[in-house]
Amino acid sequence: MANLANTTKKSTNSWGTGLVFFALAILATGVLIIQLDTFETVAYPMHELGKPVVVPARKNAASLPGLEKIGMGQLIGAEDVAYEPKTGLVYTGCGDGWIKRVTLKDSAGDTVVENWVNTGGRPLGIAVADSGDVFVADAFKGLIKVSIDGEIEVLTTEAEGVKLGFPDGVVVAKNGMVYFTDGSYKYGYHETMSCLLDGRPHGRLVSYDPLTKQTKVLARDLYFANGVELSPNQDFVIFCESFMMRCSRYYLQGERKGSIDVFIDGLPGFPDNLRYDGEGHYWLAIAWDNSFLTQVTMRYPFVRKVIAFGLKHLQKMPTLMKFGGVMELDLDGKPIGGYFDDTWRFTTSGFKIGEHLYLGSLGRPYFLRLNLTQNPPVGGTL
Repeated sequence: MANLANTTKKSTNSWGTGLVFFALAILATGVLIIQLDTFETVAYPMHELGKPVVVPARKNAASLPGLEKIGMGQLIGAEDVAYEPKTGLVYTGCGDGWIKRVTLKDSAGDTVVENWVNTGGRPLGIAVADSGDVFVADAFKGLIKVSIDGEIEVLTTEAEGVKLGFPDGVVVAKNGMVYFTDGSYKYGYHETMSCLLDGRPHGRLVSYDPLTKQTKVLARDLYFANGVELSPNQDFVIFCESFMMRCSRYYLQGERKGSIDVFIDGLPGFPDNLRYDGEGHYWLAIAWDNSFLTQVTMRYPFVRKVIAFGLKHLQKMPTLMKFGGVMELDLDGKPIGGYFDDTWRFTTSGFKIGEHLYLGSLGRPYFLRLNLTQNPPVGGTL
């Protein structure tokens, strides 16, 4: 009987050991398959990430009183917001290729949305020049100008011999110079996640001179170049690097002309569009928060390789983000306040018109309109 018990125990131990080795073999095979995949990832320069800033923000902003939905069902994926004060019209580019003109009313239900011009691409960043012409960073078509009469002109599709891969943000100076970002010259609009998982800097800050028709790269090797805005005096241009969670300044005039420094870093997530409100403040959209899963993904190249493998072969990936929103900054880049909510992920722009803040998004079929007088942007610490 004792011998039978010992034999049974040895068999059980042997079976258990075999199961462990089998599991390890499967794991090792999986790791090997992933390692042999052709998609390569590299380390991000984590040492360059700034110390996290403290944002005195309102959380759960979706429950604030007076929050309205503008253009419900007509503004699908309205990524950026531009305002023409002479006519009172708002311009935005949507996911169906249309540049929409929006006539705002006191009542959200009375808002008029017009299909103005279809670029045949994916209009993202948008800006209105003093002339009334509308400039668009179209992810598929390049840098575009649309005249007051609605005539489309493609201004450039390359910069210094390298094709634009992902035109994203745009702003126009008073002298007519256009500044825009190329998020990545390697990855296009539908490859944003691959760009994040790769870990290499393929973004650029670019200028276009309408007089000489010359396109010039001002800053290169950027980690997904995104929103762009001019200073009030137009002596520097601010550009955002989403994956490094920072915005920097490129100086256009003075002794520092051509140099770059940090405007704000240590942001609570990936910055998108940045807009100046004419009243001493910038509004910076945070599309994607720096969640724990995001931090792990950014820090470890192999984790990104695993995610890339799943995205490529299984068309699945984990949800890395928790919330999104918008921040208010002073002229020196110091946070003043903000609004964030779990339902505001992929918020891509914030534009102040009068006493209201208008929020664009890749994920919503409308603008959000928030009354700032009723809801000043100061609350609990984010």
